[in-house]
Amino acid sequence: MRVLVVEDEKAIAAEMEISLRNAHYVVDVAYDGEDGWFRAETEEFDALVIDLGLPRLDGLSVVKKLRSAGIASPILVLTARGTWRERVEGIDAGADDYLVKPFHHEELLARLAAIIRRSTGHASAILVAGPLSLDTRRASVTLGGKPVTLSSLEYRVLRYLLHNQGRPVPQSELAEHIYGGDSENDSNALEVLVGRLRKKIGSEMIVTRRGYGYMLLG
Repeated sequence: MRVLVVEDEKAIAAEMEISLRNAHYVVDVAYDGEDGWFRAETEEFDALVIDLGLPRLDGLSVVKKLRSAGIASPILVLTARGTWRERVEGIDAGADDYLVKPFHHEELLARLAAIIRRSTGHASAILVAGPLSLDTRRASVTLGGKPVTLSSLEYRVLRYLLHNQGRPVPQSELAEHIYGGDSENDSNALEVLVGRLRKKIGSEMIVTRRGYGYMLLG
């Protein structure tokens, strides 16, 4: 899953980036509102983390502009003050949740995972497809109740396909969301990665729809 963090305090942005990467997210960072707005409008992200106190274009305006442009990616806003009025303004502008600074990174991860799940129609932290189960809280996978060991990239592929279960995911979309927008990984590398994943969870779980992409079956 690919996340854009828009935060002008570079130390905080760096800490969030580390936490998110350790949780198997692909992370892009913008340090002001204008850059964040431009990148969120022109690139695809599974979620956005936006600080309200941004230079050049404040976070509330970023959220409003994105929603006005039809960008539906779930948004978690960060606020330093945490007043009820500011939280209400953020939600009214189109944010899905908020987090008050300072915060524990475990809460950041939990709230981010929750808004991503809701945006893809999943109520539980555990994503299920037939005998396959992925626990987004523990980053663990089981098949028929038995643990499956995956590499970080294999886990990213499986999590993205589970969030989009039943829909063919084009190779280009899958690559962007597991490698990042600046990735130069080619289709052959992705095919090898999907092939390794199939060997671990069963080749019948992931089908290839010619001309459309990969699809995870339930």
